[in-house]
Amino acid sequence: MPASLSQEIAPHLPYLRRYARALTGSQQSGDAHVTACLEAIVADPTILDLGAGAKVGVFRLFQDLWHGLGIEPGEGDDVAPGERTARERLAKVAPESRQVLLLTTLEGFRPEEVALITGRSVPEIHELIATAVAEIDRQIATRVLIIEDEPLISLDLAEIVESLGHEVSTIARTAGQAVQAAGAEPPGLVLADIQLADGSSGLDAVREILTMFAVPVIFITSFPERLLTGKRPEPTFLITKPYDPNAVKAAISQALFFRTAASLDA
Repeated sequence: MPASLSQEIAPHLPYLRRYARALTGSQQSGDAHVTACLEAIVADPTILDLGAGAKVGVFRLFQDLWHGLGIEPGEGDDVAPGERTARERLAKVAPESRQVLLLTTLEGFRPEEVALITGRSVPEIHELIATAVAEIDRQIATRVLIIEDEPLISLDLAEIVESLGHEVSTIARTAGQAVQAAGAEPPGLVLADIQLADGSSGLDAVREILTMFAVPVIFITSFPERLLTGKRPEPTFLITKPYDPNAVKAAISQALFFRTAASLDA
């Protein structure tokens, strides 16, 4: 791969990994898809169309290769109960709808860009989004622990959670409060910032919570580079501040859809 091309697409790879992992519900499977995409570019750089920009181009190529890679969601991972549930749910949901929802909300592409990436018309994109929203509405309600020290942000996240039909169990401003709340009443989902009010870490809180029980985790942070390092393990669900409320909604639905726990080194 030419050095100039490598430099052009490199900034977009963490987000492609995020998309692939959210799409498959598995770090190993998502990374395998991205690796296959990069190998295809190395073998023939001309297959990457940069006419609409590097990010659209690399996502478009990934999407083109997606159906022909033959890598099933979660393939090669240890099949834990949560992963087994994810596969069962995945089989019941149209993948096109989920892809379009992730591209427009989690990754922030405009419908016109998603049309280019997926090879569909803009009206079809809007229809698929509507279908995805209908599928999301059927998600099972749960209790959500919010780990966030900024009052306005925590209230906004609480409103988003409740608008989806879920219940906020606790809003914790420190790692200690979060661990204590989770121990007293295990949540079905955790939304976590990294830097907290007393200088404690949301990462440390999540690590301790995950030693007690498995629970899906969504990190919402101004410091995504601390988590998207390219080294394992990384969180499947990561949103950058300032966030789009629709991106948070999509991530919540995806996390609950797969019911997989974020795994982090202790």
